[in-house]
Amino acid sequence: MFASTDLCDAHEDRLADGRLQLAAPGWLEFGATVRFSGPAVTLRLPDDNSLVRATLEEPGRGRVLVIDGGASIRCALIGGNLAKLGQDNGWHGAIVNGGVRDADELDACDFGIRALHLVPRRSAKRGLGERDVVLSFAGVIITPGAIIYADRDGWLVSDQPL
Repeated sequence: MFASTDLCDAHEDRLADGRLQLAAPGWLEFGATVRFSGPAVTLRLPDDNSLVRATLEEPGRGRVLVIDGGASIRCALIGGNLAKLGQDNGWHGAIVNGGVRDADELDACDFGIRALHLVPRRSAKRGLGERDVVLSFAGVIITPGAIIYADRDGWLVSDQPL
């Protein structure tokens, strides 16, 4: 069990040189899992969550899905059905640079989520997006395979397991 505060305290040298990054604050927390970690699988999506579903249908093996939706307010990229899919397939959680929906359903899942906002509209299904790309948002750079640590105090990105 980790605490992001303890990781920051124990790894100040890594914070100073960028091997450990602290995401900007202000994220909403959803899901019954309030603390989650794992290697990142990255997606960049233009208001289309087709690739989210396809990815969460895979065995999660304790990974964390990191989605850059460009902070869009036009639609949700994860809802209750996708959170349940992630839970059932062994994903630990998701970071969504954009919106989610079905807050009560999200909170019922054993799947942690950090997102910018709630929006009730579903996304388009055009099959658009990119996977396993380097993402940059919230003041951090997330490479595929980077380790994500998220709890109630914030979320971190590390170049290696801590």
